[in-house]
Formats: sequence, structure tokens, C-alpha cells
Amino acid sequence: MSSHPPDTGWHIDQRCTNCDVARQLAPGLIGEVDGRSAVIRQPRTDAEERAMRAAAYACHTRSIRHDSQGLNPTLDPFPLALDEHLYLCGHNSPKTAGANSYLLCRPTGNLMIDTPRWSSVSAAKYEALGPVTEVLLTHRDHAAHGRRYADRFGARLWIHEGDLDAAPDADEIIHGTEPIEIADKVVAHPLPGHTKGSVLYLADNTYCFSGDSLYWSRTTRDIEVFDSITWYSITELAAALERTAPRLHFEWLLPGHGDRRRLAHEDMKQRLQNLAARTRKLPPAPINFSALRW
Repeated sequence: MSSHPPDTGWHIDQRCTNCDVARQLAPGLIGEVDGRSAVIRQPRTDAEERAMRAAAYACHTRSIRHDSQGLNPTLDPFPLALDEHLYLCGHNSPKTAGANSYLLCRPTGNLMIDTPRWSSVSAAKYEALGPVTEVLLTHRDHAAHGRRYADRFGARLWIHEGDLDAAPDADEIIHGTEPIEIADKVVAHPLPGHTKGSVLYLADNTYCFSGDSLYWSRTTRDIEVFDSITWYSITELAAALERTAPRLHFEWLLPGHGDRRRLAHEDMKQRLQNLAARTRKLPPAPINFSALRW
């Protein structure tokens, strides 16, 4: 039974897993309280109401609720434009630990990076933005629904060989640790660390889809690695960052978990170099979800 008092408007129930998605979409309205997201203020404007609704439609546990209304499909804000050609897919899936996924529209074919929860209704909305030719999986934790979306779109499904057992029916397999151009101006950079087969995808020297390898932390106001949940090897991640950081040139950092950020190319490059240096000093440690620096 929910513990919220009656007629409070928006609230978040106890199913919340503290994935941070709601706080990204409705900052100032939703905050972290005792290790979970909580409504810290009700919306006061139409813009704030839209932000709260976006958080509700993205929440993978459907924990964000309103006393007097359900999730009306006609008010679904997703796909949500982040940039002229870039969209947040929303409808995060419990089978990907609530990870964000993205749609990038390009003249040579649109890209879906990681996957929202499967829905034929949502798939039709993504298709309406143009043909999707590639579904790019950043790593095993985000592989759910990949095959289904790729089949719906008639797209190629990509994954790294290190995580192939999570998507054994992938159409294209990325090998080794060297970058490879997988489509026009789309480069896959293997970045083992979070998992053995983690990959960072760079598109048009502008968009960096980093999976769970790196993210923007509001706590440190900088780019960080998920050192407390690096399943495979923090040592391998440090080595991968050292060889990869000098090759990266982008403005948008777009992770699966953690916040997004847009900065000038040179600012991003300097922060990546600093991150590589910091990561070299990190010792292996037990998995600790509570240590995440959102």
C-alpha cells in the first residue's frame, strides 16, 4: 500500500529503484530522498507539469503517479527532442535496469542506441521520424528488446563479441579493441570495463552514446565512470579510456544511466583526458550501487 497522503497530486511509490531518470527529466520537482526519488514540490506551471509527465512516462517501474489521472497515451511526450535530430526514446525498460535510449535521425538512416521497453505503438512513433537502419547496443545490460526493434524496423542489430551471449542473434558483431566505422560517420569504440563488451558509439563527431561507461555527474559537475558498478574490470576501463580519449571529438555526452551534457568540443576533450588520468588511480573495488555519484 502506498504511504502518500490522499489528494497530494503527483507522488512516487515504493517500487522506485533510484535509477535517476526522473530527476534528470524533472529537476527541482523530483529529488533523491533516503536513496529513492521523491516528489519534493508539485508542478506550478504548464512546463513543470510537462516535465513531471515526461518523468512518469520514462519511469521503468511506473512509480510516478498522480492521484486523479493515469498515463494518458495522448499526452505521451516521447520521443522527446533533445536537439534538432536527437531524441530521447523514453519508456525505459525494467529489463535494462531503466536505462535511457536514444534515436538519432540522419540522412543515411536513423540510429536507435540501446532500447526502450517494447511497444508497437512506440515503435510506430520512432518509425514516423524516418527509417531506422541500425540498432546499436552499448553492452549486455541494455540488450533487451534489441532484436524485436531491429526486426520491426528492418535494421541491423549490433553488439560487441565480449557481450555476444546477451544478443547471440545480432546481425553485426564488433571485434577487438580498435575503433571501427560501422556506418557513414558512425564509429564504434570498444571500451571494456563496465562489461567485457561495452562499446561507446560516436556519431558525426557530435554525439557520444556512452552506455554505462561514462556519464555526467551532477554531484561532481564533471564526466565520471561508474567505478562502483564496474562489473568486468576498472583496470581494463582505465586502459581503454587512455587509448580512446584522444580519438574522441564530440559535444553531446549521452549515457544509458546518469545525466546528459552538452559542452564545447575542447571542453569535452579536456575533461575526458582528466577522467582517463583519474581512472588510472582507481583500485578494483566491490560492487556498491549506493556509491553512485549521480
